[in-house]
Amino acid sequence: MSLKRISAVLATTALVAAGGIALAQDKTGENVTKEAPAAEGVVADFSVAQKLYQWGVAHDSAVAVAAAAEMLKSIDVKDVDREVVQAAIEGADTAEEGEGADAPVSLEDMLAKAKELAGDDAEMLGMIDDIEMASSKGRIGGASRTLSRLPAGYNDTYRVPFYGNSLAELAIVGDGDADLDLLVTDENGNTICYDTSYSDQLYCAWTPRWDGYFIITVKNMGRVRNSYYLLTN
Repeated sequence: MSLKRISAVLATTALVAAGGIALAQDKTGENVTKEAPAAEGVVADFSVAQKLYQWGVAHDSAVAVAAAAEMLKSIDVKDVDREVVQAAIEGADTAEEGEGADAPVSLEDMLAKAKELAGDDAEMLGMIDDIEMASSKGRIGGASRTLSRLPAGYNDTYRVPFYGNSLAELAIVGDGDADLDLLVTDENGNTICYDTSYSDQLYCAWTPRWDGYFIITVKNMGRVRNSYYLLTN
């Protein structure tokens, strides 16, 4: 057998062995490491931008709203379709008291609100124009987002894969119309994140032990439809 043939056989054997090791990886217990997650990434930044915008509107601060818009513009976000199962929450009242917004606040909305709050402040208006005209190139490795319009008393369920030994991030960014709850479990049914705070701006980060799927459930606990983004890294 030639040297080239022997090398090819050895390489193939090594790949098969490596694959066998991967297949034999222990996937029992919780799919999360005990170490603290790595530094937050672009999904967290997107969520912070939304919260900063809300703060700026509540306090009539053009500076804060403009800063939120600048943060949002620096993030590369890709719209993706995800399979989702939407169903009524058992025992929940599904009667709605309004239609709700069609989507969370956009970059264009932020810039328009910043200009409104700036009034006749020429210097502030100039800063906002600079943000609007700046390059919209995103960072290396952006986020993926999916828009859902979730009726009152309903929940959405997603099955999303994340890589092992790498930061896993997800955020729920609602339109402000209704309280949303978040539950994340691994494929073995273990709870990874559970947030029932009275908010529709939710964030979760962890480091999986292995490549695997996670079940993400978003519940609309309010009386109005909430149009939200599910963001993942």
